[in-house]
Amino acid sequence: MTTTSTSRSTAANRIELAIGGMTCSSCAARIEKKLNRMPGVTATVNYATEKASVAYPDGVTLDDLITTVEKTGYTAAEPAPPAPAGAAPAAQPVDELRGLRTRLWVSVVLTVPVILLAMVPPWQFTYWQWLSLTLAAPVVVWAGQPFHRAAWTNFRHGAATMDTLVSLGTLAAFGWSVWALFFGTAGVAGMTHPFSFDIARTDGAGNIYLEAAAGVTTFVLAGRYFEARAKRAAGAALRSLLELGAKDVAVLRGSTETRIPIDQLRVGDRFVVRPGEKVATDGVVTEGTSAVDASMLTGESVPVEVEVGDTVVGATVNAGGRLVVRATRVGGDTQLAQMARLVEDAQSGKAAVQRLADRISGVFVPIVIALAAGTLGWWLGSGAGPTAAFTAAVAVLIIACPCALGLATPTALLVGTGRGAQLGILIKGPEVLESTRKADTVVLDKTGTITSGQMTLVDVVAANGADRAEVLRLAGALEVASEHPIAQAVAAGAAKAGPLPAVTGFANLEGLGVSGVVDGRAVLVGRPRLLRERDLVVPEEIEAVGTAAQAAGRTAVLVAWDGRARGLLTVADVVRPSSAVAVRQLRELGLNPVLLTGDNETVARTVADEVGIDQVIAEVLPADKVAVVQRLQREGRGVAMIGDGVNDAAALAQADLGLAMGTGTDVAIEASDLTLVRGELTAAVDAIRLSRRTLSIIRGNLFWAFAYNVAALPLAAAGLLNPMIAGAAMAFSSVFVVANSLRLRGFRPVAQVAVEPRSPGYPR
Repeated sequence: MTTTSTSRSTAANRIELAIGGMTCSSCAARIEKKLNRMPGVTATVNYATEKASVAYPDGVTLDDLITTVEKTGYTAAEPAPPAPAGAAPAAQPVDELRGLRTRLWVSVVLTVPVILLAMVPPWQFTYWQWLSLTLAAPVVVWAGQPFHRAAWTNFRHGAATMDTLVSLGTLAAFGWSVWALFFGTAGVAGMTHPFSFDIARTDGAGNIYLEAAAGVTTFVLAGRYFEARAKRAAGAALRSLLELGAKDVAVLRGSTETRIPIDQLRVGDRFVVRPGEKVATDGVVTEGTSAVDASMLTGESVPVEVEVGDTVVGATVNAGGRLVVRATRVGGDTQLAQMARLVEDAQSGKAAVQRLADRISGVFVPIVIALAAGTLGWWLGSGAGPTAAFTAAVAVLIIACPCALGLATPTALLVGTGRGAQLGILIKGPEVLESTRKADTVVLDKTGTITSGQMTLVDVVAANGADRAEVLRLAGALEVASEHPIAQAVAAGAAKAGPLPAVTGFANLEGLGVSGVVDGRAVLVGRPRLLRERDLVVPEEIEAVGTAAQAAGRTAVLVAWDGRARGLLTVADVVRPSSAVAVRQLRELGLNPVLLTGDNETVARTVADEVGIDQVIAEVLPADKVAVVQRLQREGRGVAMIGDGVNDAAALAQADLGLAMGTGTDVAIEASDLTLVRGELTAAVDAIRLSRRTLSIIRGNLFWAFAYNVAALPLAAAGLLNPMIAGAAMAFSSVFVVANSLRLRGFRPVAQVAVEPRSPGYPR
């Protein structure tokens, strides 16, 4: 997207405008150009999100900006602020796709018989041409209205786009057909279109082009519908972010709890968060201790232990005991709201890839119009008569109107996305494909992307004289009763080894561990601090193993009974078996992997070494992730980002190509360009390969869609193009485009290996 060099220093204000009436990316470029011509104004217009981000000085008003957009032929308005979580739902917006979908289906039903009657001479009964006119008229006039309206708007502002060519071509074909039927010889009884490819000059009085007019309208309308459907989810990421927050909250009024909607919460209010509930807003703990699962926001795989005086973030989940929190930030000031703004800024600032068809149309459309006018003038000047002159000029417009162009992108996209869905890959839209070709750096989140995202028991070590199976059995029996994620990991690992005994006298020692009686033994399971407070002995060999586990970024849990520690359990977020394979395959695609995580440096480096990644950026907040992606982009890199959490959403939107793990949050999925349903990193390899292949097919389709038209233009200008050749060229180019797109059905994923030995070249 082009912007002017207007200095931002004079722009004292910033605003976002909702833009209406755009039909292609060239519309966005025109609006942007007009706004940037205003003194001191700097604007970027995003066709995908239908928003304009504008910086303007004090001397310019909102009305001035809106007026400028309206003079360009479009609408502008200040978008309504998003409703806060818990607020009453707004009225459902009108389904913008409903009208387009209705036009498409009506067109399909009416166009099919028109094309069949024109292309199959044995079906051309007496007065068949009048039935064709009856069926084609609603398609061209009513269903094609969006193209005619856009063409008129462009004409009034001295511009020409593909809408101009579609409108001119279909109206010329339809208009000439009406003239031939009423004033020529095409309306006589028994008139037929013989199946002949003879190149002969005619006066055009018996020629009708209704199948071309209706067919072009239907094909291009289909393409426009699928494009609009893909754009519909542009704001879904923001809605998903806002829906993450709690809807109501239990506020303490004195000693009484009162449940109120979240939008009524004020700074300084004290509210209660029970186990399993979301923290309503950002605040400080005033009572209680617990473990808070903040992985969605921070990427930290281990729940964070909090106590009095610690800060908590809204939308995180209380995984342990009861907390009382004093609200410090509410509404738009919370970290969640700030992340929503990050996502919106990233989406608005991402330049939409100019559609190849629109780029070509900027040159092709004026040339065709000039050629048609020149043809008309030449034939009139040669003395051939107005009928022959208009026949040749109309033929130029008809053959140049690229019916296959309407199929070029949507058919390839439909086949490609259909094949992708079979492989667990969801592609958002055609603009995504260009980004896969340009990407040369892939930034990978750790938690839930390279790793499983869940705590897992990875090792059990018994002290001298203790039995390893007994350590696991007793610890598992206690941890079953705890809700802590680490406890659940231990319990799940113990359950796989065999049945667990019953527990009596269970106690949850918040922030430290658990205790209880198992098989007549008083057992403790928890942190080293718990054992120190109880003056229990920790053998040197167990302490050494615990220190090594902590150094490797794992969580160590001690198990003690009869006055001393009897063993140690190691828990960690383990690397997916296929991650190392996927990283190697990403390298083979020409992508340089970078590990970007909110987790600590030790954990990040351990994971990176295991899968073969050299560059690691750890301990970053969501805003820092966006900054890292922006820095890589400023270095001239095409950045692909793979993540799964809320903390990745803004970076996914900022990246040139965002890939979200389908096992992650809705926010990450909506902010991404590609979704990997399988939840395996190897799916990212297939997603990039499939997207690049689909882009290649689309480019081939676009080339041939224009090539057929361009090749026939000299025949049309020479007056040698009869209706059958025009119809055959339209049909053949469309069939070719569809057949070329169907090749994507044969796409095969790369060979996948569940567990593969490490390559000797990878660092340990």
